Amino acid sequence: MRVNLQEAGYTVVTASSGAEGLRLLQEYQPDLVLLDIMMPEMDGWETCRRIRTISTVPVIFLTAKQAEMDKVRGLNLGADDYIAKPFHQLELRARVNAVLRRTHMPPPPKEPILRFGNGDLIINTATRTVIARGQEVELTPTEYRLLLYLAEQPGRVLSTEQIYDAVWNIEADAMLTSVKWYIWRLRSKIESDSRNPRIILTEPGVGYRFAAG
Repeated sequence: MRVNLQEAGYTVVTASSGAEGLRLLQEYQPDLVLLDIMMPEMDGWETCRRIRTISTVPVIFLTAKQAEMDKVRGLNLGADDYIAKPFHQLELRARVNAVLRRTHMPPPPKEPILRFGNGDLIINTATRTVIARGQEVELTPTEYRLLLYLAEQPGRVLSTEQIYDAVWNIEADAMLTSVKWYIWRLRSKIESDSRNPRIILTEPGVGYRFAAG
């Protein structure tokens, strides 16, 4: 694989374990990570999870595990593609090219106004104004960052860890409870009934999901 990708013009750095891969990730800041699952000490699942706490680098899983649930698990962990062994080297090149092409495209311009629930919730990102059921809502800077992070990913299930890392940007397991507390505060301000939320939904055992409708 290394020779094949080098022949295609790529610079390749290899690691023999997940721990070594994480170290090299921080040292080299690569454009793409090819990640096996069956590795000693730290498997690919855990390696990918740790990568996602520190980087948005594209990840492609390369694995002999072909079960559909394994593919779903990999994608849910934040992988960008999943190639089951055995595969042809030309397919690998094509997948690498496709992922790099997608991730290096400029993002589409964001709409300055986000609307949800037929206008029950309106977020104006230009003025940082939030309107819930026709009334402007006063949010703290942290509450606004949390709301915007959820609203920009409607329908996606986000773990408590993902939310904490994105909104607070500090690794401190003792503060993960902040997510639950701030979700409760947000619901009390934007939901018509915070005990039966329709906008910020709880996914038991995982985290939260912002309703797309």
